[in-house]
Amino acid sequence: MDKYLCEPCGYIYDPEVGDPDGGIAPGTAFEDIPDDWVCPVCGASKDAFVVAD
Repeated sequence: MDKYLCEPCGYIYDPEVGDPDGGIAPGTAFEDIPDDWVCPVCGASKDAFVVAD
């Protein structure tokens, strides 16, 4: 599974870790995160993320 980069702040969403504080369980692919989820660091919307290299 790909990792995703929040372009505004540099946060990396790692599907192996998820976002437990945001209700996203480890092992959750980025595509499977609800559309209303936001970056836990800066609050950017999901569309501000790009695939990390």
